[in-house]
Amino acid sequence: MSNLEKAKNLLKAFKGDDYLFGAGVLKDVGSVASKLGKKAIIIRDNFPGSDEFVSTIRKSLTDAGVDVVKEENGAKPNCPLEDLSRITEALKESKADIIVSFGGGSTIDAAKAAEVLRTLGGEIEDYFGVGLVTKACEEKGIKLCPHMAIETVASSGAHLTKYSNITDVKSGQKKLVVDPAIVPSHPVFDYEVTYGLPLGVTMDGGLDGIAHCLEVYYSSVGTDSYDKCQEIAEAGISLVVEYLPKVIADPKDTASRDALCLATDMGGYAIMVGGTNGGHLTSFSLVDVLSHGRACAIMNPYYSVFFAPAVEKELRIVGNIFKAYGYTSVDFESLSGKELGKAAAEAMFALAKKINFPLTLGEVDGFTDGHIERALTAAKNPQLKMKLQNMPVPLNADLIDEYMGPILQAAKTGDLSLIKNL
Repeated sequence: MSNLEKAKNLLKAFKGDDYLFGAGVLKDVGSVASKLGKKAIIIRDNFPGSDEFVSTIRKSLTDAGVDVVKEENGAKPNCPLEDLSRITEALKESKADIIVSFGGGSTIDAAKAAEVLRTLGGEIEDYFGVGLVTKACEEKGIKLCPHMAIETVASSGAHLTKYSNITDVKSGQKKLVVDPAIVPSHPVFDYEVTYGLPLGVTMDGGLDGIAHCLEVYYSSVGTDSYDKCQEIAEAGISLVVEYLPKVIADPKDTASRDALCLATDMGGYAIMVGGTNGGHLTSFSLVDVLSHGRACAIMNPYYSVFFAPAVEKELRIVGNIFKAYGYTSVDFESLSGKELGKAAAEAMFALAKKINFPLTLGEVDGFTDGHIERALTAAKNPQLKMKLQNMPVPLNADLIDEYMGPILQAAKTGDLSLIKNL
């Protein structure tokens, strides 16, 4: 069975008939929405060509008897608090009984969080962490309203997930709500929306898909979900490694773009089965200089070296995926420990070089040592401790400076020898 077939089967098993995906599915949004309510708010991104797609959504809703009672602009990248506040107020004014979000991860995450604040009240700070929305819903005996999340980028998989990332722009720090109650009830992904995306966005999104699959795979070692995480990771990482360079070489290759959509959906599926760890944790402190996907992609080779003694089998499987597509000739079976991690990291670097992607934080405009200090401080924040706990080599606050510090210094310079294994 090909990786494309494996991915389609995995998605079918994951979401059943509740997931509308493939090329040309926007026209079917209304038929789904009409079973959920009568008054819809559209929270939307704006990008070249987006008006035509939104027009298709609006017509589909209207034809199905659903009133579009308000349209609101989506969130800027990384979903700033100010945008969340604006969208929450729009949602309250609309009195909508269906939320239709159309955008990338930031807008979909904003819609998730805005509905939490509209229905449950309070401040978003009250819900950062794991399971606090579900707890509040149970205490108040209420549910969040249906949410059709229409993904527009092969990237975060936000339309499939329990995460809402929100950024305090003043402090430059991102935090997240993690809760099954905010999973969009009816996800949609029309692959045609991605056909005109800029290559930089496509690159970041594809590598974000690898980050999700890889980090969850590492985190799953020793858990009941291990076999499923391995199946998802092998399909998702293989699809990105095979098809991302093809899209970069020929942006009009729609078959390869379709494959990337499936690949990044594997990333979304992965983070519903397990949790991300180091790469994502550090990315939360780089929001002012890097997109989320780009930050995770830069960090993961370095965390792979740190995790290596605890994930040797997994590194051999991942390394052999890169080997199958010509990014290394290393015999991964002959290596162990840190040397195995370095070989896998070098294979990831080879793909990055192929698509002209940065290998180090030092190459990033605006990056300073202050970001390292911010990342180390954030790693000690109890609201983000789930990322530390998800590491295959768990760290506590007392070990952050000694072990995470060298990882960040290595990511700054590209010198893998700086990384200390625990």
